[in-house]
Amino acid sequence: MKTTILINCPDQPGIVCAVTGFIHSNGGNIIYLDQHVDKQADVFFMRLESDFDTSKFSLSAFKIEFEKALSQPYQMKWRLYSDEVRPKMALFVSKYNHCLYDLLTRYKSGELKVNIPFIVSNHPDLSYIADQFGIPFHHIIVTKETKAAAEQEQLALLKRYNIDFVVLARYMQIISSNFIKHYPNKIINIHHSFLPAFAGAKPYHAAFERGVKIIGATSHYVTEDLDAGPIIEQDVTTVTHAHSIKDFITKGRDLEKIVLSRAVRLHVEGKTMVYNNKTVIFT
Repeated sequence: MKTTILINCPDQPGIVCAVTGFIHSNGGNIIYLDQHVDKQADVFFMRLESDFDTSKFSLSAFKIEFEKALSQPYQMKWRLYSDEVRPKMALFVSKYNHCLYDLLTRYKSGELKVNIPFIVSNHPDLSYIADQFGIPFHHIIVTKETKAAAEQEQLALLKRYNIDFVVLARYMQIISSNFIKHYPNKIINIHHSFLPAFAGAKPYHAAFERGVKIIGATSHYVTEDLDAGPIIEQDVTTVTHAHSIKDFITKGRDLEKIVLSRAVRLHVEGKTMVYNNKTVIFT
């Protein structure tokens, strides 16, 4: 069994020695270790992958002993992942299909090691894509008057299927604070990186009029501050005076697909740690 442990705690001597020694004493073989110290905040971060002989290893017993022997003495916040468990990912979409198609293709090819119990949308337009991939599609109408009830219906679905995290694959609705509190740092969004310089309904048009030389995309965890959550992944591409608005949109959507898929993969592989509205990303 392969396990991944993510740790952050106050920086202090002996942490690496204590953790690696604990893994060894429990029959584990360390196959990857990376660490980072935020000198300003005096916080230690570490990601560690280990192999264990399944016939001699109890995951539940390991967690209990780790909490007692290491987490409490070192004041650790920690998470443990096992490659034997695939996280459950729910996809939220509206009418744009490029990010949805990209994620589902990567899922079907085995690149994204997740389970997708369902897709949710506030419009019926993309139900045919769910049918193509054999995934249940839930159309939940969202209006100003029905938003609270719609979110309760969405949350009930997430709870029923024990969803681990949510991906907003161009879901064009603002998520409420009540919804976010159920999935802190577990809702991933994608948007063009013109914000806040080119906010509004037509950012690519505004960027075109301004004559920008690069465009980009940003994927981040959702917080109550709109589009200001901890950033997971970003990328840019160059544009010139010869590109049209249509070219801007095409290039932007290509970036959105790539950046969102990278962010989802980083999250699934346990390579993201959030601290003070920033992320530590292990590669």
